[in-house]
Amino acid sequence: MPARPQRVGDQIRAELSTLLLRSVRDPALRLITLTHVQLSLDLRHARVYYTAPIDASKVETKRGLRRAGPFLRGQLGRRVRLRHVPELTFVYDDSFEREQRIAQVLEELHMNAPPVEGNGDNGDDGDPSTD
Repeated sequence: MPARPQRVGDQIRAELSTLLLRSVRDPALRLITLTHVQLSLDLRHARVYYTAPIDASKVETKRGLRRAGPFLRGQLGRRVRLRHVPELTFVYDDSFEREQRIAQVLEELHMNAPPVEGNGDNGDDGDPSTD
């Protein structure tokens, strides 16, 4: 990704995080975490990726973000100096859940794996300097 869209995306993520924490009245939206913002090359469209606590309803969170979108975009226009304030699209980021599931599967495989038989080598190579 070119440097400018990435820099602007990081700035937008920081501003939106602050707005969600301090200015949005929906308490469920205060608990979400914005993971990253992906901007189009012309900076007119922004995909805002977020995660929510496990106990939060994904449907309610998405609905709340959709309702707060125009307010957030307006506030963003006042805080970030851009010719055009990007259209915000909120996308649930499930990468954390996928990482947890992969770790769980690997742990299960490790627990169910038969013990590895040694080849008679106790790890002592006879070098007294490594003792």
